[in-house]
Amino acid sequence: MSVILHLDMKLIECPRDAMQGLKTFIPTEQKINYLRSVLKCGFDTIDIGSFVSPHAIPQMADTALVLAGLAGEEHNSKLLVIIANTRGAQEASLFQQVNYMGYPFSVSETFQKRNTNASIEQSLVTLDKIRNICHQSNKELVVYLSMAFGNPYGDAWGAEEVLKWAEKMVQMDIKVISLADTIGVAKPETISYLFKEVTQEFPEIEFGAHFHTTPQTWKSKIEAAYSNNCRRFDGAIMGFGGCPMAADTLVGNMPTERLIEFCEEKHIPTGIQHEYFDEALRQATRIFTIPEH
Repeated sequence: MSVILHLDMKLIECPRDAMQGLKTFIPTEQKINYLRSVLKCGFDTIDIGSFVSPHAIPQMADTALVLAGLAGEEHNSKLLVIIANTRGAQEASLFQQVNYMGYPFSVSETFQKRNTNASIEQSLVTLDKIRNICHQSNKELVVYLSMAFGNPYGDAWGAEEVLKWAEKMVQMDIKVISLADTIGVAKPETISYLFKEVTQEFPEIEFGAHFHTTPQTWKSKIEAAYSNNCRRFDGAIMGFGGCPMAADTLVGNMPTERLIEFCEEKHIPTGIQHEYFDEALRQATRIFTIPEH
């Protein structure tokens, strides 16, 4: 079976992931101004916000206002929002500028209940309804297979379990699937094995990598995925954000500047406009160093 390879790297910037864990609320206008700078950078996709319970993620309670504030902005990036249930999907479907809805589907039963307040079995039913909402509103569904490289709960985990759920997503006609290293435990050999298997088995599917990492392990993770046909990578400027359940305080999102560095080293075109990225970097430094209360 032939494998479809994409020559260019798709970089997905995730300010939503960087912002959502901050206790200090970032004013809506400040979010909008920052996202305007990110929109100029040339990212393939920007994970811009989420339509989830404001009680669970208060930082994202203003996503609708943010999207309204960005209406009419000229850019070439696609916009993605995270949703966790049909109510969120219906709300997201009302925004024409949203291209993708992202749904977190965990291979860990414990994490799925914590993250979406539903079991895996219930989540499959929800996912099917969300898929229909996406179809009706001309959006594309991205599924994140979270805890794809291990979990801290003692739930059964293995590469074959991940491959089973990847196959299930393909059977549900999901075209974009991201393997998420939710707590930063992925080893290069596991990354290599999983991406090699899924891209060979399902060459028509776009598989992505959502890595959390320490400052020492970023390159080996990118290399392992890229060498095994992954061409879609999530990052967050300066590595801000990450899973709050990671025990290591140094575990954050994959720094976008490291992804860019890797691409430049390998002469991989990304479409990033460096002068605009540098400005977004400066703004991010100011926004994400708000003192926590």
